[in-house]
Amino acid sequence: MLTSKQRAYLRSLAVNEDTILMVGKGGIDGDVIKQAADAIFKRELIKGKVLETAPVSAREAAEMLAEATESDVAQVIGNKFCLYKANPKEPKIVLPKARK
Repeated sequence: MLTSKQRAYLRSLAVNEDTILMVGKGGIDGDVIKQAADAIFKRELIKGKVLETAPVSAREAAEMLAEATESDVAQVIGNKFCLYKANPKEPKIVLPKARK
């Protein structure tokens, strides 16, 4: 679970990221989940977009993909979303520490 400070940090990093995942009229299927999982494993932070023809909203798509890939939703704005999952072997993104 991400803290608000960590989510804000990820949002600042996501501004410079390209949108690499598209959810279209086919919705969330196995191919989209596999593509998201592979991209998250390599990049840790990905940005996705839900097209107008998709049967789900951006929030629903982000939640479904986060659950399927065991990642966290960093942001949902309009029809775009960002997902984050730390790479256990070689982390590229260092999050701010959470207060206890």
